[in-house]
Amino acid sequence: MVLAVLGGGLLVLGLVAVATGILPAADAAALGERIAPVLGFVVAITVVAAIAAEAGLFDRLASIAARLARGRGALLWVLVVLVAVASTVFLSLDTTAVLLTPVVVTLARRVGLSPIPFAMTTVWLANTGSLLLPVSNLTNLLAESDPAFGAAYLARSWLPATVAVLVPVAILAVVSRKALAHRYTAPTAEAIEDRVLFGIAAVVVALLVPALALGEPLLHIPVWVPAAVAAVVLVGAAAVRRPHALSIRLLPVPLVLFVCGLFLAVTALGRLGLTEVLTAAAGTGGGPLDLLRLAGVGTVTANLADNLPAYLALEPVAGTEQRLLALLVAVNAGPLITPWASLATLLWHARLSALEVRISWWRFAGLGLIAAPLTVGLATLAILLT
Repeated sequence: MVLAVLGGGLLVLGLVAVATGILPAADAAALGERIAPVLGFVVAITVVAAIAAEAGLFDRLASIAARLARGRGALLWVLVVLVAVASTVFLSLDTTAVLLTPVVVTLARRVGLSPIPFAMTTVWLANTGSLLLPVSNLTNLLAESDPAFGAAYLARSWLPATVAVLVPVAILAVVSRKALAHRYTAPTAEAIEDRVLFGIAAVVVALLVPALALGEPLLHIPVWVPAAVAAVVLVGAAAVRRPHALSIRLLPVPLVLFVCGLFLAVTALGRLGLTEVLTAAAGTGGGPLDLLRLAGVGTVTANLADNLPAYLALEPVAGTEQRLLALLVAVNAGPLITPWASLATLLWHARLSALEVRISWWRFAGLGLIAAPLTVGLATLAILLT
């Protein structure tokens, strides 16, 4: 409800900016074209996750993971780390936030562990693990298309991407060591209520994963297309097998309102002088301190106004390949402090709310204030070694 109110307020401000000419209608339309595929993907993947959960798919995946870890909480967490990184790198951070979150929460509950360390691992690695490939994050795709970047994205990104994963993993291992230092008895798999719906959901998700990973780079198919197809198939299956599961609550309406309002408002602020302020703050140059300065400004901006608007606002002041990569480090690995710093974090929180998991935003922000500067700082310095 709070997100819907905030989004509605921001949307009204954005529309006022368009009506008064602060934000030209042509610019607002161009912005809509850029974010429409992102929102389409978010809506579709949210529906897929909700129906897959209703079918019992996440319960079964959680049982399999619990057995693989052989009763050791720490090993179970390591498995979650590996899956979260792989999911983010190949499927994008938003997919990880939506599809993996219910798995790890269900997993922790099934074995009697606190879901918080597992949930925090998912959202942190969804953000910090999204540097390696262009498909990992929309900001990477935008940067890759910039003439300043060139074609060798992976050759330049692999080292800072590795650092951006290892630093938060180390912090989480220290912070969560007591919660994870427990053994458990692996639970037996629960009976599947509707084997037909379960089978359809399993096949759809199994096909969706490679489609999301390979469709964009190999076939130039936007990620929202396979996600939308998957959502339509699952909605049709649920309408036949479990119609009571279908409702308007499947759609992330508050989240869509918030994202639309935020993008309009931030773009309008750019027209009112925000871009000039950020340009002056970010500076120029390619030395270590220059890159850290740009990354610091990017991190602060992402946590204040979401990482994608932050990237779009700061992209013009990057200019070189190294500076673009420093900006990517900031807007990908830095959004760990505020709940709206990235769309993935908002999606993650929406899934937690649906699963009735409560997390303190004060604790989230406090841990983020430790992790974000360390992760961004070390990953930015790693750029100089590639």
